[in-house]
Amino acid sequence: MINQFEVIETNKMVEEYNLDVRTITMGISLLDCIDADLDACCKKIHDKIYESAKDLVKTGEKIAKEYGVPIVNKRISVTPIAIVGGACCKTSDDFVKIAKTLDDVAKEVGVNFLGGYSALVSKGSTKADELLMRSIPKALATTEFVCSSVNLGSTKTGINMDAVRLMGEIIKETAELTKDKDSLGCAKLVVFCNAPDDNPFMAGAFHGVTEADRIINVGVSGPGVVKKALESVRGESFEVLCETIKKTAFKVTRVGQLVAKEASRLLGVPFGIVDLSLAPTPAIGDSVADILCEIGLEYAGAPGTTAALALLNDQVKKGGVMASSYVGGLSGAFIPVSEDQGMINAVEAGALTLEKLEAMTCVCSVGLDMIAIPGDTKATTISGIIADELAIGMINQKTTAVRVIPVIGKGVGETVEFGGLLGHAPIMPVNQYSCDAFVNRTGRIPAPIHSFKN
Repeated sequence: MINQFEVIETNKMVEEYNLDVRTITMGISLLDCIDADLDACCKKIHDKIYESAKDLVKTGEKIAKEYGVPIVNKRISVTPIAIVGGACCKTSDDFVKIAKTLDDVAKEVGVNFLGGYSALVSKGSTKADELLMRSIPKALATTEFVCSSVNLGSTKTGINMDAVRLMGEIIKETAELTKDKDSLGCAKLVVFCNAPDDNPFMAGAFHGVTEADRIINVGVSGPGVVKKALESVRGESFEVLCETIKKTAFKVTRVGQLVAKEASRLLGVPFGIVDLSLAPTPAIGDSVADILCEIGLEYAGAPGTTAALALLNDQVKKGGVMASSYVGGLSGAFIPVSEDQGMINAVEAGALTLEKLEAMTCVCSVGLDMIAIPGDTKATTISGIIADELAIGMINQKTTAVRVIPVIGKGVGETVEFGGLLGHAPIMPVNQYSCDAFVNRTGRIPAPIHSFKN
């Protein structure tokens, strides 16, 4: 039984070490909004989301005030829109109309983001899937709160290289259409391998078709708390180091469990999962890279970085899984560049490269995240980066993702400012050698041999 004393115990973590609940995300099924008429579909979507989430923000604020734990974002995830709009959307602009409906209702209910402008195409694409993917640049350029994701591969199905090639082009087009905001649209677009159905974090959140009609998922975060705990065990053995991380992750996750249960009770919506990811922010002292340095590295990216990150990720999972009845989503350590001041420092020092980040994604929660690259990077090069990252997820049976921002008009050595939780980032160099002939092959990469479990 969780009691208020457990949260009072964390007051110092909140006040001094940046502990927060990063998001309460309400997942909403829109399967009952499917309609052959586009206007009718949009109205059903609006009404279902509004009625479900109209009290989400004030409930989050009430819980934050009562327990003294900051709840940074209140978000919504919905059924992948390629499925919902398949019956009524005959053109890409039809899907954009749904995107604008989502944006309007997100603004009405007051949430920070709405995820689920998504397609699941790991083995192949329907006509609706392709229309949605081609609509993404315009949808993100004309909305404020909508986030988009596309699942391009899985361990069971392999990698859909036709969709990988298309998404390289879509990312470039999104960058072009939002170049007046330093290509910010790409910060709201992520591609996955093995995307989870219950992820509460943006931009990749969507409400899976196997989920209940409505659900409450919570994402907690506390890199600063872990960093502070490790300061007290400098020079100690790996055993002591691991125990300290596990105990800290347990306490952080208990806060998430309390918030999730209370939100579920107040809203009358079932509790889904707690995602216990260490998600950094640009704030000083709220950095995953700083944890790696505390473990013993001069900079993130130094030799030993992948091992240190593997240790951190595993101990966070081991500690957190004992603290909640249901752990899910991504759950581990995020390594976004622009959102983590320690990562930014490592890039600027020359310690951290795109290739080293790719190696680190073999053992962390997600993948290449919030990385600014030169605006003149070719679409095929972006597709090649995506293919590499998805292959890591496919072979290792884990979630991997790519969220890169080709900043139009900027090159290596310049900096881009996104603001808020998205932070700022130095433009990182990209390998200039061509992968055109590889990316332009048609079809898909087959599933690995170890995917055959039946």
